[in-house]
Amino acid sequence: MIEEIRVKEKLVALVIRKNYEKPGISFLTPDDFSQQLAYIHHPQGKIIEAHVHNCVPREVHYTQEVLVIKKGLLRVDLYSDEREYIKSLVLGAGDVILLASGGHGFEMLEEVEMIEIKQGPYAGGMDKVRFEGIKSEEVTV
Repeated sequence: MIEEIRVKEKLVALVIRKNYEKPGISFLTPDDFSQQLAYIHHPQGKIIEAHVHNCVPREVHYTQEVLVIKKGLLRVDLYSDEREYIKSLVLGAGDVILLASGGHGFEMLEEVEMIEIKQGPYAGGMDKVRFEGIKSEEVTV
């Protein structure tokens, strides 16, 4: 299952639930996204020819993150670019989320192990602005 969370047609988050299945290669992000995300399901024996990637200059204006949940339960609070609360999602082991725009915060509902993938290089203090998020008792899941 794929879930898209949008504000005024702008993609804020894309969730690939652990039970999603589709044969072949499915790119889930538009070509103009700085973070490309695909779901790939190939049968045994499928061969992908050896290749290298060309040096292609790219500009990244906003960081987009992908989280792969390995273990536990995580609540993700989603916000618009204007820092307005949208909704919260609970992710579990095997779920994947692309945080494409807007803001986000997290609460570990259980001990969590996850992998974070995002563009670099890291810009230090210029990379993000922290703000006060929603209180746990006000969350809508």
